[in-house]
Amino acid sequence: MSSAVSIEEKREQRRKFMLEGNLLKVIPVIALPQVVTMLIDSLYNMADTYFVSQLGKAATAAVGVNDSLMMIIRAISLGFGMGAASYISRQLGAKNHEEASKAASTTIFSAMIVVGIFSIFAFIFREPLVMMLGATQTAKEYSVDYATWILASAPFTAASVCLAQTLRSEGSTTYSMIGSVSGCVINVFLDPLLISGMGMGVAGAAIATGISKVITVILLMLPYWQKKCVIEVHLKYFTPKIPLYSEIAKMGIPTMLRTSLMSVSTIIINNLAGGFGDAALAAVSVANKSMRLVASAVMGFGQGFSPVAGFCWGAKKYNRVKKAFYITSMIGVVLCVILGVSLWVFAQQAITIFSDDPEVLSIGMILIRSQCAVLPMHVWVMISTGLFQALGKPVQAGFLGLSRQAFSLIPCVVIMTKLWQLTGLALSQAASDLISFCFALVLVIPMMKELNNLSRIEEV
Repeated sequence: MSSAVSIEEKREQRRKFMLEGNLLKVIPVIALPQVVTMLIDSLYNMADTYFVSQLGKAATAAVGVNDSLMMIIRAISLGFGMGAASYISRQLGAKNHEEASKAASTTIFSAMIVVGIFSIFAFIFREPLVMMLGATQTAKEYSVDYATWILASAPFTAASVCLAQTLRSEGSTTYSMIGSVSGCVINVFLDPLLISGMGMGVAGAAIATGISKVITVILLMLPYWQKKCVIEVHLKYFTPKIPLYSEIAKMGIPTMLRTSLMSVSTIIINNLAGGFGDAALAAVSVANKSMRLVASAVMGFGQGFSPVAGFCWGAKKYNRVKKAFYITSMIGVVLCVILGVSLWVFAQQAITIFSDDPEVLSIGMILIRSQCAVLPMHVWVMISTGLFQALGKPVQAGFLGLSRQAFSLIPCVVIMTKLWQLTGLALSQAASDLISFCFALVLVIPMMKELNNLSRIEEV
């Protein structure tokens, strides 16, 4: 009985904090662990690249190629995880705790099964797969080695992604941070040991990632096993029924499509860059990882804002949703300016960490500095997407997510590369951010008007 009372007390305390606490305190408290998690995640991805880069340009390019494969796995996982997270936050705001537990449990187990099936097929055809993803002939062997172990650990990657999202959905971002950061630290420790110490090369980097994912899943499950969470994850709550999958799919499918298109655009970029040689492919990989490090800090804030918005929407506190969005946007833009200027200034140093090749340096600096110039716009689009996801608005979230890839990035990459060759390719990502920012404005303005109208009804 005491355990049940304890859970009820935690639920009420969490609900009061999310719905009544000072937003200038609530948003940073919820978001900061997510910021740390995303920063560490980016750092350990960079660590993979750093240690592998010691093996040469072809090996560095192979890691970049397999980023696309990781994106596909994450796309499926995030489709389940973020689809459930939006639903869970709204159910907790409406005090439907059992339904939230069913959504969490069903999501995690379903994602592991689906990703596992995908990995089996991908493993069988991994050689043609890496070539399709953009590997050059010189990078093919490295790419296959890396892909083999990434696919072997894919179900655990799916579980870690979903667990992080379910913890975030209830506002337990600290537990999410501890699990994810611990896995990253283990990965960074294992990288040099397996790559150089045991002579495993590129495969060692992938094995290190796989081991870290298994450990991350165990650590992320601990708060559930110890009854420290608001919701429960257990096989008894596994409810593979169409109505629940339908709710998860409302936000999950737009997320999966957006992330999948990120993979498609990365494949296109890798193939086009590969046409210019390993140096261009390596430059794209290094520059994107550097940008991800900076952008992830602010995107973590956006992801921390989503459960607050979902809670408030479920509790019909519409004015608070609007205030939370404005506060998150303001903080995000300020952080983007500070971090973007810093990376612009130290772009050369960021690239030379991984490669001192003059061609890699030249291409990489154009990529980094052009994206730094539009970083506030890029991150504000991500925050806006998070708003629509949190409120359960699949059409807006889906359209905005697709706008960055299908309507902006892919056309920009293809057209600008054809017109201006490698320089056009390097500038295409920044150009797409400008276009997707315009799409976001078109969608967010009506949403703010809707929230204003709902706020007036709320006050009455």
